[in-house]
Amino acid sequence: MTGYGGAPVVAGVSLDVGPGEIVTVVGPNGAGKSTLLKAVAGILRVNAGRVSLGNDDVTNWPTYRLARAGLGYIPQVAEVFGELSVLENLEMGGYRDSRKAVKQRIDEIVEMFPALARMRKRRADRLSGGERKMVAIGRALMSNPRLLLLDEPTAGLSPALSREVMESQVAGLGQLGTAVLMVEQKAHSALSVSHWGYVLAAGRLQISASASEILKRPDLALVFLGEAAVAD
Repeated sequence: MTGYGGAPVVAGVSLDVGPGEIVTVVGPNGAGKSTLLKAVAGILRVNAGRVSLGNDDVTNWPTYRLARAGLGYIPQVAEVFGELSVLENLEMGGYRDSRKAVKQRIDEIVEMFPALARMRKRRADRLSGGERKMVAIGRALMSNPRLLLLDEPTAGLSPALSREVMESQVAGLGQLGTAVLMVEQKAHSALSVSHWGYVLAAGRLQISASASEILKRPDLALVFLGEAAVAD
């Protein structure tokens, strides 16, 4: 249970993400999706229940401690350091490692996302929305997180860029063995690259099922996701 000081925004929600799995939480605006993610990330206080990372109870750990334990978080906005170059953004993601280890990890990230090679020296605030998302994901991966939280990764992007982010960037994360928990308004695109899905409405869990099962249910598309989700 969590919220912003008054009545709880999210309550009675239980979800699980395994290594290499992409799990997506979908639902209408105001359902509590981002609030849920912020509680897992240690930004909001969990007032009841617990958050586990592997075998560790990490409930209400500060964000820096969660990062050291293997949790990465990419917020919906301000996902990159705009005044820094792409290379400097990546280096920030490996701030706890040696210079040699950071260089090796950057080479690995660039191999995952070859487009980063040509923009290493460019300021992040001069990148397109899709490029910034790529840098944000790359920076988060610098620390080899066990669990990566993605808050609305396609927010503000065009339909074409949204598909690129989902199909070229998010879809590949599970292949790295990283557990991914994502909240996303473009439900159809997100569930198409996910293993499991949860439908959240009014801060309560309504459905827990495989992503493919959810996509096959037109009633959910209409009631919870909205007709636009079917055609996004």
